Amino acid sequence: MTVLRRTLLALGLPLLLVAAWWLASAGSTDFYRPPLSAILTAFADTWTWDRIRADVLPSLGRLAVGYLIALVAGVGLGVLVGSNRYVRAYLEPLLEFLRAIPPPVLVPVFILLSGLGDRTKVLVIAFGCVWPVLLNTVEGVRGRDEVLSDTCRTYGISGALRLWHLILRSASPRIVTGARQALAIAIIVMVISEMIAANNGLGFTVLQFQRGFQIPAMWSGVLLLGLIGVLLAWGFRWAEGRMLGWYHGQRAGRREW
Repeated sequence: MTVLRRTLLALGLPLLLVAAWWLASAGSTDFYRPPLSAILTAFADTWTWDRIRADVLPSLGRLAVGYLIALVAGVGLGVLVGSNRYVRAYLEPLLEFLRAIPPPVLVPVFILLSGLGDRTKVLVIAFGCVWPVLLNTVEGVRGRDEVLSDTCRTYGISGALRLWHLILRSASPRIVTGARQALAIAIIVMVISEMIAANNGLGFTVLQFQRGFQIPAMWSGVLLLGLIGVLLAWGFRWAEGRMLGWYHGQRAGRREW
């Protein structure tokens, strides 16, 4: 019953909004705001397997590679900065400077450095995603339990064991929070990078539909991006539950206590 109730709560509002969109746009004759029925028809006609293989899969591949690079770099540098106050004091001005630069602004710079291929888009995605992961990792590492730190020091636990069982475990809730924020940024930056310098991908295709005045197809691309975002969020939530089951169990136990 609980699973059914959660499912109804999760799907209730989206279904209500879709129904309202359908009714509100049913009689629309505006060229730029077609009815939802026309958008859904264009969705079925446009996003065939050939189109998915040519445009959607390359976009998802770039997103996955850039996102993984950001996770590895953000966690690695975050642990280094969060564990050593001298490194933090030395790198903090540079990190604040780089964090203030919007990722789309760097697209022309990356084009000059690495050309118009997939590498540029991956670098832009990684640059945009790394900051939430990095900053949350730093705060998670700095906020670790000092009693556990003293216990590790007393028993001579150091090196990889200390890193894995104390630092990363303590910081993992904050790391996951940063990774969740980075995932939303990755989708946005992926689309922008493909609109500026690409010959395939979702951003490129949606822009071509807009330039060709294929408005229902353009809206269908926007709808597809939303669906991809929802599926990625659900997948991330499932992975978070598997990785942080111990943490959520502790919080539930505290609430009951």
